Amino acid sequence: MSKRLVTGRHLGKSVAAAIRPIGQSQARAFSACTRCRTDGVYQELTAMRTRTPFIEAFRKQQEPQGQKDAALASSEKVERDLSPKSMSESYHKVILPLARDPWLLDSYINSSGHIRLGTIFMDLDALAGVIAYKHTGDSVMTVTAAVDRITLKAPLKEICDLELSGQVTFATGRSSMEVSIQVAKAPEEGKTVKEDDVLMTCAFTMVSLDPATKKPVAISPLKTTTSEEKRIFAEGERNYNTKKAASKLALRKQTPNDLESDLIHALWLQQLSWHDPNHPSRKPSNAITMASTQIQTVQIMQPQYRNRHNFMIFGGFLLKSTFELAFTCASSISHTRPSFIALDPSTFDNPVPVGSVLYLTATVAYSDSPLLEGDGRFGGKKVSREGWSRVQIRVESKVKNVEHEEGGTKPTGVFNYTFEVKRDIKVIPETYAQFMMFLDARRRCLTLEKGQDGEGEKGGVME
Repeated sequence: MSKRLVTGRHLGKSVAAAIRPIGQSQARAFSACTRCRTDGVYQELTAMRTRTPFIEAFRKQQEPQGQKDAALASSEKVERDLSPKSMSESYHKVILPLARDPWLLDSYINSSGHIRLGTIFMDLDALAGVIAYKHTGDSVMTVTAAVDRITLKAPLKEICDLELSGQVTFATGRSSMEVSIQVAKAPEEGKTVKEDDVLMTCAFTMVSLDPATKKPVAISPLKTTTSEEKRIFAEGERNYNTKKAASKLALRKQTPNDLESDLIHALWLQQLSWHDPNHPSRKPSNAITMASTQIQTVQIMQPQYRNRHNFMIFGGFLLKSTFELAFTCASSISHTRPSFIALDPSTFDNPVPVGSVLYLTATVAYSDSPLLEGDGRFGGKKVSREGWSRVQIRVESKVKNVEHEEGGTKPTGVFNYTFEVKRDIKVIPETYAQFMMFLDARRRCLTLEKGQDGEGEKGGVME
């Protein structure tokens, strides 16, 4: 992936101005009117995401309906340019000068002196939005529909400047597009990123909507000229078709297959034997019930984390919040610091309004430590090291209005994070709903075992 992202336009003046020489004084501005960056989102990306002070947007929302209808009608008359565009036209990169700006680093660092991955996820989503608008223009409303995957490729051994770069890599002219992004160690000025310096790769699906009707609208298709661009486009098309096929086989649409049904029955029989005084088998000391792993957070959504359109929370904030809850869940059951491996494909089902109440629930849904000892019929193998476990944390999100009225609850998405922990853990589902969560997570982990997307050495100073 790095080959397609390391070439492109030079760093913009606004970014270059933000990178100060190492020896220059690190003075902090004190001003009532300077645009402020929010937690973990770099100033340039924040400036592109929030263009109107919230109080102005709020007052405009209070205008009489006739004035608002007139504004919406005028937006419908905008003619959009749907001519094919190249990948390079949407290319964008940002340098995070974390090693040279200790006050910027202050927004990204955690209590262990490591860079918070959750804050990087916020920047990735913000950058995906910037790239998408470079492809579509400002006449549409573009939102994050899904995170197709985030994979840690290599550990960051020391705090350094980071380069975030990406471009649109798949678009056929319908409403959606794939945006591919990478995070790498920032190269010296005038040089390009080396393959070994790529730390993280990810892909987002962005969807463009009509600002007035909120219905999907057509966007410019991609045109490919070089063999490398054709390869990238073909890869994006395969990803698109794979997602469509996987959605048809989801457990909400299809019953478990024969092998999975046999696995559920075998696990149920094993649990019965653990409680049978006449049976020699007993529950292993490292086995924990799925229900006992669950933790939850509740928070009200404030306008500081709004998206470009002012009254909805931007997707990066949800990524940060769900990741940090998943990290906490993994650490609480393992009593160790988890190592992040990947975020599996996750969909944003409904928007999160500013002022709503967000409920997040994290559960350990799967561990690669086998529950059925010595039975290889059900496939899967332990890929983690001896004494370690690879666990998948499922984070479910939903919103309610602040009045908590009946019928006011909406699911907003499910996020599946994979970690490795230094403890041998077996996770036991007990109810039918838990067995479905177990099977869904198991499918994802079996896919990861096949080596899709690759993965590198764990650890470093990002967590």
